[in-house]
Amino acid sequence: MEKPHIDTTAVEVPADLASPALYRIDDAHHPRVDRAEMLRYLGYSGQQIEPELSQRIELVVERLELDIEPRGVRRVFAVDATGVDEQGEPCIRLVGTNVELRGRDIYRHLKDARFAALMACTLGMDAERRLRTTGAQQPLEGAVLDAACSAYVEAAVEQMDQQVKAAAAAHGLAGSWRFSPGYGDCPLTAQRSIVNALNATRLIGLTVTPTSLLMPTKSVTAVIGLFGGEVHDAQSRPTCNICRMREHCRFRAAHTTCYSSHLGTG
Repeated sequence: MEKPHIDTTAVEVPADLASPALYRIDDAHHPRVDRAEMLRYLGYSGQQIEPELSQRIELVVERLELDIEPRGVRRVFAVDATGVDEQGEPCIRLVGTNVELRGRDIYRHLKDARFAALMACTLGMDAERRLRTTGAQQPLEGAVLDAACSAYVEAAVEQMDQQVKAAAAAHGLAGSWRFSPGYGDCPLTAQRSIVNALNATRLIGLTVTPTSLLMPTKSVTAVIGLFGGEVHDAQSRPTCNICRMREHCRFRAAHTTCYSSHLGTG
Protein backbone atom coordinates (compact mmCIF):
# COMPACT_ATOMS: atom_id res chain seq x y z
CA MET A 1 0.00 0.00 0.00
CA GLU A 2 1.32 3.42 -0.93
CA LYS A 3 2.43 5.47 2.07
CA PRO A 4 0.86 8.91 2.54
CA HIS A 5 2.95 11.88 1.51
CA ILE A 6 4.22 13.74 4.57
CA ASP A 7 5.77 17.21 4.66
CA THR A 8 7.43 17.64 8.04
CA THR A 9 7.73 21.39 7.51
CA ALA A 10 3.96 21.89 7.22
CA VAL A 11 2.10 24.03 9.72
CA GLU A 12 0.11 21.95 12.19
CA VAL A 13 -3.63 21.99 11.65
CA PRO A 14 -5.66 23.27 14.64
CA ALA A 15 -6.98 20.26 16.55
CA ASP A 16 -10.68 21.08 16.12
CA LEU A 17 -10.24 21.45 12.35
CA ALA A 18 -8.06 18.34 11.99
CA SER A 19 -10.76 16.08 13.43
CA PRO A 20 -13.48 14.77 11.09
CA ALA A 21 -16.69 16.76 11.50
CA LEU A 22 -19.95 15.11 10.50
CA TYR A 23 -22.75 17.05 8.84
CA ARG A 24 -26.30 16.24 9.86
CA ILE A 25 -29.39 18.31 9.23
CA ASP A 26 -31.68 19.59 11.96
CA ASP A 27 -34.97 21.46 12.02
CA ALA A 28 -33.24 24.80 12.57
CA HIS A 29 -30.80 24.37 9.67
CA HIS A 30 -32.62 22.22 7.15
CA PRO A 31 -31.31 22.74 3.58
CA ARG A 32 -33.96 23.67 1.07
CA VAL A 33 -34.11 22.87 -2.61
CA ASP A 34 -33.54 26.08 -4.54
CA ARG A 35 -36.54 25.96 -6.86
CA ALA A 36 -34.98 28.30 -9.41
CA GLU A 37 -31.81 26.20 -9.44
CA MET A 38 -33.82 23.02 -9.87
CA LEU A 39 -35.77 24.49 -12.79
CA ARG A 40 -32.51 25.62 -14.36
CA TYR A 41 -31.24 22.03 -14.25
CA LEU A 42 -34.45 21.07 -16.05
CA GLY A 43 -33.73 23.57 -18.83
CA TYR A 44 -36.34 26.11 -17.75
CA SER A 45 -35.76 29.54 -19.25
CA GLY A 46 -38.86 31.53 -18.40
CA GLN A 47 -41.60 29.43 -19.98
CA GLN A 48 -45.04 29.54 -18.39
CA ILE A 49 -45.68 26.60 -16.07
CA GLU A 50 -49.27 25.47 -15.82
CA PRO A 51 -50.70 25.32 -12.27
CA GLU A 52 -51.22 21.55 -12.42
CA LEU A 53 -47.61 20.97 -13.48
CA SER A 54 -46.38 23.39 -10.83
CA GLN A 55 -48.24 21.41 -8.17
CA ARG A 56 -46.73 18.13 -9.37
CA ILE A 57 -43.25 19.63 -9.26
CA GLU A 58 -43.76 21.05 -5.79
CA LEU A 59 -45.06 17.73 -4.46
CA VAL A 60 -41.88 15.97 -5.64
CA VAL A 61 -39.69 18.59 -3.97
CA GLU A 62 -41.63 18.60 -0.70
CA ARG A 63 -41.44 14.81 -0.40
CA LEU A 64 -37.71 14.89 -1.11
CA GLU A 65 -37.05 17.48 1.59
CA LEU A 66 -39.22 15.59 4.07
CA ASP A 67 -37.92 12.07 3.47
CA ILE A 68 -34.25 12.38 2.50
CA GLU A 69 -31.54 13.63 4.86
CA PRO A 70 -28.19 14.64 3.35
CA ARG A 71 -25.13 13.41 5.22
CA GLY A 72 -21.62 14.77 5.03
CA VAL A 73 -18.14 14.82 6.51
CA ARG A 74 -15.38 17.42 6.39
CA ARG A 75 -11.80 17.61 7.60
CA VAL A 76 -8.89 20.04 7.26
CA PHE A 77 -5.36 19.14 6.16
CA ALA A 78 -2.15 21.09 5.71
CA VAL A 79 -1.24 21.99 2.11
CA ASP A 80 2.06 21.05 0.47
CA ALA A 81 2.46 22.93 -2.81
CA THR A 82 6.15 22.15 -3.29
CA GLY A 83 5.90 18.89 -5.21
CA VAL A 84 5.45 17.85 -8.83
CA ASP A 85 3.66 14.96 -10.47
CA GLU A 86 5.13 12.26 -12.77
CA GLN A 87 5.09 14.72 -15.68
CA GLY A 88 7.02 17.31 -13.70
CA GLU A 89 3.96 19.56 -13.35
CA PRO A 90 3.28 21.34 -10.03
CA CYS A 91 0.61 19.66 -7.92
CA ILE A 92 -1.04 20.03 -4.55
CA ARG A 93 -0.61 17.36 -1.89
CA LEU A 94 -2.44 17.22 1.42
CA VAL A 95 -0.17 16.28 4.28
CA GLY A 96 -0.78 12.90 5.88
CA THR A 97 -2.96 11.65 3.02
CA ASN A 98 -2.60 10.20 -0.46
CA VAL A 99 -4.52 13.13 -1.94
CA GLU A 100 -2.67 14.60 -4.90
CA LEU A 101 -4.59 17.30 -6.76
CA ARG A 102 -3.24 17.68 -10.27
CA GLY A 103 -3.93 20.41 -12.77
CA ARG A 104 -2.93 24.03 -13.12
CA ASP A 105 -6.35 25.32 -12.09
CA ILE A 106 -6.40 23.58 -8.71
CA TYR A 107 -2.72 24.47 -8.21
CA ARG A 108 -3.46 28.17 -8.67
CA HIS A 109 -6.44 27.78 -6.38
CA LEU A 110 -4.51 26.27 -3.47
CA LYS A 111 -0.81 27.04 -3.87
CA ASP A 112 -0.85 29.92 -1.35
CA ALA A 113 -3.26 28.28 1.10
CA ARG A 114 -2.01 27.10 4.51
CA PHE A 115 -4.68 24.43 4.78
CA ALA A 116 -7.36 22.78 2.68
CA ALA A 117 -10.76 21.61 3.87
CA LEU A 118 -12.00 18.45 2.18
CA MET A 119 -15.76 17.88 2.10
CA ALA A 120 -18.01 15.06 0.98
CA CYS A 121 -21.79 15.05 1.00
CA THR A 122 -24.40 12.57 -0.22
CA LEU A 123 -28.15 12.11 -0.34
CA GLY A 124 -27.58 8.40 0.23
CA MET A 125 -28.97 5.21 -1.24
CA ASP A 126 -32.56 6.04 -0.31
CA ALA A 127 -32.44 8.88 -2.84
CA GLU A 128 -30.73 6.58 -5.35
CA ARG A 129 -33.50 3.99 -5.08
CA ARG A 130 -36.19 6.66 -5.31
CA LEU A 131 -34.59 8.08 -8.46
CA ARG A 132 -34.58 4.68 -10.15
CA THR A 133 -38.13 3.76 -9.14
CA THR A 134 -39.67 7.13 -9.96
CA GLY A 135 -37.82 7.41 -13.26
CA ALA A 136 -39.13 4.02 -14.36
CA GLN A 137 -42.71 4.52 -13.23
CA GLN A 138 -43.29 8.27 -13.62
CA PRO A 139 -40.92 9.82 -16.19
CA LEU A 140 -42.00 13.42 -15.56
CA GLU A 141 -41.68 13.14 -11.79
CA GLY A 142 -38.42 11.24 -12.32
CA ALA A 143 -36.90 14.12 -14.28
CA VAL A 144 -38.06 16.63 -11.66
CA LEU A 145 -36.69 14.45 -8.84
CA ASP A 146 -33.32 14.15 -10.55
CA ALA A 147 -33.01 17.93 -10.84
CA ALA A 148 -34.33 18.46 -7.32
CA CYS A 149 -31.77 16.01 -5.90
CA SER A 150 -28.96 17.88 -7.65
CA ALA A 151 -30.15 21.18 -6.17
CA TYR A 152 -30.71 19.56 -2.76
CA VAL A 153 -27.20 18.13 -2.39
CA GLU A 154 -25.74 21.47 -3.50
CA ALA A 155 -27.78 23.22 -0.81
CA ALA A 156 -26.38 20.83 1.78
CA VAL A 157 -22.80 21.34 0.52
CA GLU A 158 -23.36 25.09 0.71
CA GLN A 159 -24.24 24.70 4.40
CA MET A 160 -21.10 22.62 4.93
CA ASP A 161 -19.12 25.32 3.10
CA GLN A 162 -20.38 27.98 5.50
CA GLN A 163 -19.75 25.77 8.53
CA VAL A 164 -16.12 25.08 7.68
CA LYS A 165 -15.47 28.74 6.94
CA ALA A 166 -16.99 29.76 10.27
CA ALA A 167 -14.84 27.20 12.08
CA ALA A 168 -11.74 28.37 10.21
CA ALA A 169 -12.51 32.04 10.91
CA ALA A 170 -12.18 31.29 14.64
CA HIS A 171 -8.49 30.63 13.87
CA GLY A 172 -8.05 33.74 11.74
CA LEU A 173 -8.34 31.82 8.46
CA ALA A 174 -10.25 32.92 5.37
CA GLY A 175 -11.76 30.42 2.96
CA SER A 176 -11.85 30.42 -0.84
CA TRP A 177 -14.72 29.15 -2.97
CA ARG A 178 -15.02 25.38 -3.21
CA PHE A 179 -13.47 23.43 -6.03
CA SER A 180 -14.58 19.93 -7.04
CA PRO A 181 -12.76 17.22 -9.02
CA GLY A 182 -13.77 17.39 -12.66
CA TYR A 183 -13.85 21.18 -12.64
CA GLY A 184 -11.24 22.84 -14.83
CA ASP A 185 -8.35 20.47 -15.42
CA CYS A 186 -8.51 18.76 -12.01
CA PRO A 187 -9.24 15.13 -12.90
CA LEU A 188 -12.12 13.10 -11.52
CA THR A 189 -9.59 10.49 -10.42
CA ALA A 190 -8.98 12.68 -7.35
CA GLN A 191 -12.37 11.53 -6.02
CA ARG A 192 -11.05 8.24 -4.65
CA SER A 193 -8.24 9.70 -2.56
CA ILE A 194 -10.56 12.40 -1.18
CA VAL A 195 -13.15 9.81 -0.15
CA ASN A 196 -10.39 7.72 1.46
CA ALA A 197 -8.87 10.70 3.30
CA LEU A 198 -12.29 11.52 4.78
CA ASN A 199 -13.10 7.88 5.57
CA ALA A 200 -16.34 8.75 3.81
CA THR A 201 -17.24 5.18 2.88
CA ARG A 202 -17.55 4.20 6.52
CA LEU A 203 -18.88 7.51 7.81
CA ILE A 204 -21.48 8.41 5.17
CA GLY A 205 -21.65 5.43 2.80
CA LEU A 206 -19.94 7.15 -0.12
CA THR A 207 -17.96 5.07 -2.62
CA VAL A 208 -16.18 5.64 -5.93
CA THR A 209 -16.75 3.57 -9.08
CA PRO A 210 -13.91 2.25 -11.28
CA THR A 211 -14.57 5.23 -13.59
CA SER A 212 -14.12 7.68 -10.69
CA LEU A 213 -17.81 8.56 -10.35
CA LEU A 214 -19.43 8.87 -6.95
CA MET A 215 -21.98 6.38 -5.70
CA PRO A 216 -24.69 7.25 -4.64
CA THR A 217 -24.82 9.50 -7.69
CA LYS A 218 -26.29 12.48 -5.86
CA SER A 219 -23.07 13.17 -4.00
CA VAL A 220 -20.38 15.84 -4.06
CA THR A 221 -16.75 16.09 -3.03
CA ALA A 222 -15.01 19.45 -2.82
CA VAL A 223 -12.00 21.28 -1.45
CA ILE A 224 -11.76 24.78 0.04
CA GLY A 225 -8.47 26.60 0.52
CA LEU A 226 -7.92 28.20 3.92
CA PHE A 227 -5.61 31.21 3.94
CA GLY A 228 -3.82 33.01 6.76
CA GLY A 229 -4.34 36.33 5.01
CA GLU A 230 -6.19 37.50 1.93
CA VAL A 231 -7.59 34.70 -0.18
CA HIS A 232 -5.25 34.32 -3.14
CA ASP A 233 -7.92 33.88 -5.80
CA ALA A 234 -10.84 35.67 -4.18
CA GLN A 235 -11.88 37.14 -7.53
CA SER A 236 -11.37 33.93 -9.51
CA ARG A 237 -14.87 32.61 -9.74
CA PRO A 238 -15.90 29.61 -11.85
CA THR A 239 -15.92 30.25 -15.58
CA CYS A 240 -16.68 28.18 -18.65
CA ASN A 241 -13.30 29.03 -20.16
CA ILE A 242 -11.39 26.38 -18.21
CA CYS A 243 -14.04 23.64 -18.42
CA ARG A 244 -13.28 20.64 -20.63
CA MET A 245 -17.00 20.18 -21.42
CA ARG A 246 -17.59 23.70 -22.70
CA GLU A 247 -17.87 22.70 -26.37
CA HIS A 248 -20.67 20.21 -25.67
CA CYS A 249 -22.41 21.81 -22.69
CA ARG A 250 -26.22 21.96 -22.70
CA PHE A 251 -26.13 24.84 -20.21
CA ARG A 252 -24.01 27.02 -22.51
CA ALA A 253 -26.33 26.15 -25.39
CA ALA A 254 -29.16 27.58 -23.29
CA HIS A 255 -27.05 30.68 -22.48
CA THR A 256 -26.62 29.77 -18.81
CA THR A 257 -24.07 27.92 -16.66
CA CYS A 258 -23.88 24.70 -14.63
CA TYR A 259 -23.04 26.72 -11.52
CA SER A 260 -25.09 29.40 -9.82
CA SER A 261 -23.81 32.81 -8.77
CA HIS A 262 -23.37 31.82 -5.12
CA LEU A 263 -21.72 28.43 -5.62
CA GLY A 264 -18.14 27.54 -6.26
CA THR A 265 -18.61 24.28 -8.06
CA GLY A 266 -18.91 23.78 -11.71
